[in-house]
Amino acid sequence: MTGLFHELTIGNTVIPGNVFLGPMAGVSDLSFRLLCREQGASLVAMEMVSAKAVCYNNGKTWDLMRTVPEEAPVSLQLFGHEEEAIAEACDRIRERQIPFALLDINMGCPVPKVAGNGDGSALMKDPALIERIVRAAVLHMDRPVTVKIRKGFDKDHLNAVECALAAQEGGASAVTVHGRTREQMYSGRADWSVIAQVKEAVSVPVIGNGDVTDGPSAEAMLQETGCDGVMVARGAKGNPWVFREIRVYLTDGSYVERPPQREIVQMLLRHARMACAEKGERIAMNEMRSHAAWYLAGFPGASQLRGKINSVTLLSQLEALLRKEFPYAG
Repeated sequence: MTGLFHELTIGNTVIPGNVFLGPMAGVSDLSFRLLCREQGASLVAMEMVSAKAVCYNNGKTWDLMRTVPEEAPVSLQLFGHEEEAIAEACDRIRERQIPFALLDINMGCPVPKVAGNGDGSALMKDPALIERIVRAAVLHMDRPVTVKIRKGFDKDHLNAVECALAAQEGGASAVTVHGRTREQMYSGRADWSVIAQVKEAVSVPVIGNGDVTDGPSAEAMLQETGCDGVMVARGAKGNPWVFREIRVYLTDGSYVERPPQREIVQMLLRHARMACAEKGERIAMNEMRSHAAWYLAGFPGASQLRGKINSVTLLSQLEALLRKEFPYAG
């Protein structure tokens, strides 16, 4: 089926498509978001930031919220479990006049240091609190507020529909649903049926998340669940081209092959240079080790090459290493 790619209205904001980059801590920074937007992502998401850290005026937290016009539209994602902190963070963010399109509240992060503190997916234990948090954000924010949830906290608490309805009651303009429980983390298959259940229950747009890695899987999710858009997160690691592939496939059913090795290596180098310009060479090169592993996955000798890249500390060293391995690197 074609024609599944379309604009999506969330609250009073029109997003120019329905294929989103999800927020990923340590991954979806400015340089990566720019590459994904360039390759066709309709909306890109910042790394999540702590509402309390915003309230404390933490400098590193504000750095994570830096955005540029070229990546618009972009969503900003907060996490926290205290209504007052969410409200104050929204006030402070609004005062900074950061040009983002949507404010998302994270209610799905499964990592222990977040969920163990009552944030992220732990909020799904208390739908009434979800409603209050969303209402606080809506009252203190001048842009649409959305939420990202999971199938449930664990197999004994599969309450995505109840949580989505609570978010809608609080004023959420859209809901993203990841088809795994917190207990599953990222293992096993995502259960898309829960996305369909949420779509059936709420009147706001629903974004499906989980196991979308290419055009056919995006099409299948849209058809099977009736959701309004898809979110790609881990499937974009080392593969910003996935958004181009999905857009084309949803538009006319055409396949776009993954780029040749030359283009992948050149993108890796471009990404590294952008990251160094954005956050400095020391930090950027440390983070680029993971990105390099994702870009080079499947290459002959990738394991040995990753080992060499892990010893690199300077951009010039990475450039020299890749030129030696791939003369066309540039």
